[in-house]
Amino acid sequence: MRPAGRARQPIATGKRGRGGYVYGAFRPATGEAFTVCYEHRRGVDWVDFLERVDAWVPADVGRVYAILDNLQAHRTTDVLLFALWHPRWEFVFQPKYAAYLNLIEPWWKVLRSLALKGRRFESWAEVCRAVEEATAYWNNQRHPFLWGRRRRHRPRRRPGIAAVPGVR
Repeated sequence: MRPAGRARQPIATGKRGRGGYVYGAFRPATGEAFTVCYEHRRGVDWVDFLERVDAWVPADVGRVYAILDNLQAHRTTDVLLFALWHPRWEFVFQPKYAAYLNLIEPWWKVLRSLALKGRRFESWAEVCRAVEEATAYWNNQRHPFLWGRRRRHRPRRRPGIAAVPGVR
């Protein structure tokens, strides 16, 4: 009779399935946000997102500026055709390594905090649902988004002057 051998268990790789990408549009003047989840980051998905954003932006807005990074999907033939078909759109590409110039970047941090922080998701569908709920929450509480202004809870002291309690 042969020995039973050691117990075997499948290796846990930490991957719980396929992820995806969240595309977003943001209007800093009103604070409105729009997000859509996609499984891929292709030009076709990007054009689909642009069509949805075009429907989301009011028709009376004369010019729509899309500030983009240098992802290859943003420069496909389909995107060029979209730009020709929608003359009110203008694509502005930010310089490489200058994400801070894009006004949506600080908002992504807020969205991550609202939707993902401290939670564990078992599927991509759960992540998408959390992003939708967080975006809806943000839009219900929205306010104009001030870029580059941090809120301070206490006044800053002048540099070089120590504050001693009880002494003026």
